[in-house]
Amino acid sequence: MTHDDAPRSNTPLTDASRPDPLDRIIARAERGEHAATVIRDERRREAAPLEGEAQALGDAAHDRLAEDIEAIRLEREERASLRRVPGLSTELEDITEVEYRQLRLERVVLIGIYQATSKHAQEDAENSLRELAALAETAGAEVLDGLLQRRSHPDPATYLGKGKARELAELVAALGADTIVADTELAPSQRRALEDVAKVKVIDRTAVILDIFSQHAKSREGKAQVELAQLEYLLPRLRGWGESMSRQAGGQVGAGGAGMGSRGPGETKIELDRRKINTRMAKLRAQIRGFAPAREAKRANRKRGEVPSVAIAGYTNAGKSSLLNRLTGSTALVQNQLFATLDTTVRHSETGDGRRFTYADTVGFVRQLPHQLVEAFRSTFEEVADADVILHVVDASHPDPAAQLQTVRAVIAEVEAQGIPELVVFNKSDLIDDTQRVILHGLVPDAEFVSARTGEGIEALRRRIDAALPLPDREVTAVIPYDRGDLIAELHERNRVLSTEYTEDGTRVHAFVGGETVAKLEPFAV
Repeated sequence: MTHDDAPRSNTPLTDASRPDPLDRIIARAERGEHAATVIRDERRREAAPLEGEAQALGDAAHDRLAEDIEAIRLEREERASLRRVPGLSTELEDITEVEYRQLRLERVVLIGIYQATSKHAQEDAENSLRELAALAETAGAEVLDGLLQRRSHPDPATYLGKGKARELAELVAALGADTIVADTELAPSQRRALEDVAKVKVIDRTAVILDIFSQHAKSREGKAQVELAQLEYLLPRLRGWGESMSRQAGGQVGAGGAGMGSRGPGETKIELDRRKINTRMAKLRAQIRGFAPAREAKRANRKRGEVPSVAIAGYTNAGKSSLLNRLTGSTALVQNQLFATLDTTVRHSETGDGRRFTYADTVGFVRQLPHQLVEAFRSTFEEVADADVILHVVDASHPDPAAQLQTVRAVIAEVEAQGIPELVVFNKSDLIDDTQRVILHGLVPDAEFVSARTGEGIEALRRRIDAALPLPDREVTAVIPYDRGDLIAELHERNRVLSTEYTEDGTRVHAFVGGETVAKLEPFAV
């Protein structure tokens, strides 16, 4: 029997069994239904009452009930809502992008010290501070001011001295700066003392350079090298606050301990941090050593194939990558900022007579390059040490090109590459006048003047590079069968072919070749 077939009961619903219309209306109103809709439905329900049952509510009752239900609904919505109070927000509106960047950039004041040992001491210090300003801007800061102090030696406590440190604190407060950058490597005690006086963060030149390197490293090896250098810099600068970082006491009073109640758990927070850093450094060194075989294998392949290499070295932002692109037609990253290139880029090229060789674009150098970076990037600098020619690029428009030359040559000597032939190139020659050319010519008489932007002097530089590359030194005459075209191609690519003659037995070649090619040509030698 279906539900529709069920017998209908003629018994009217009692008050206990029939739902109360008021309860039903309130329940529907609490679920969010509008009161007018609820009342309309109830009116329709009452318009067809069950048999024997009178309407429970009249029209007047329905109207009053609608008003009551609507008031209840509005009151509950009011309690559940959140009211916003205008005028409390301090966030700036309608701000331009430039103003936003100025608000977000770190605001720094630079400081430095110079000794009056020569008449150019102050000028050198100003150039170094300008370079520090460029480093700070590359790292993402806004330089507000720079201060230089003439002293015989830095103050061991506050670097500048107590009086100058207080003056610096007043300047920092007046300018609204939040960081002080010193143009040297500060001792941990000097940095802490300056922070206590100035009440702002204090960092040094090394920290800025490490920060730039960490931003620009892209490859796995580059990131590992930068992290290793950062940890080596951080390790002696761990700072503890209060008793939680101090060494725990122990032992007997007579034995130098503090006696009962002083024995701690052993390893303290600062000791734990040191151990973690040392462990991480050991892993990074092992990881960097793991990259070495692949790099050495590539260099060995080039050496075995007798492919000469030219290492492009020089000061940071001297235009090394731009010059590489101009010489090879490649598209290496070029940016007008310091340390844009951290990962070595190798490009193939050919001499005028068809010999193949490679260019290696290396990381740029800078004065006071942190020793940690030299050690961490030693595998990268090996490209310079293993090169056949060093193309030393100098920024001709720099205010102190002599210092650039000295800095780069010092790093080249540190990686034991000073015995490799060096070809000095003054780049950006389109930005200097004739007087500056004469001065630069006095620094390096046999240097080349080029402009990677305009192409000036590029062809002359190519000829100088071709002449500087090592030539195969073994003279050979051989008749190579016609089915050994691979040997003919290798001779032209890697060696110096003097003459070629086609005979009945094969191609007669007269050439200067290297040791490996001599062994290949021995069966066909005449």
